Amino acid sequence: MLKEKAGETAGRIWNALEGTEGLTAKQLKKATKLVDKDLFLGLGWLLREDKVSAEEVEGELFIKLI
Repeated sequence: MLKEKAGETAGRIWNALEGTEGLTAKQLKKATKLVDKDLFLGLGWLLREDKVSAEEVEGELFIKLI
C-alpha cells in the first residue's frame, strides 16, 4: 500500500517539476498540495530512481529533474 502511494506521489512531484528549472521543497509542497511526509516519500522514490537531484541552496532544499 505504501509503495503504491510513493509511486503516485512521485508522479505528482514529477508533473509539478516538469517544465521548470526546479523548485524549492516549499514551492513543490504548495504546487502538489502534499503534506511533508508524503512529499519526502515521493522525493525519496525519485531520488532512488535518479530522476531528480536535490541540493541545499541558501538553506532551502532545491529539487530539479535530471
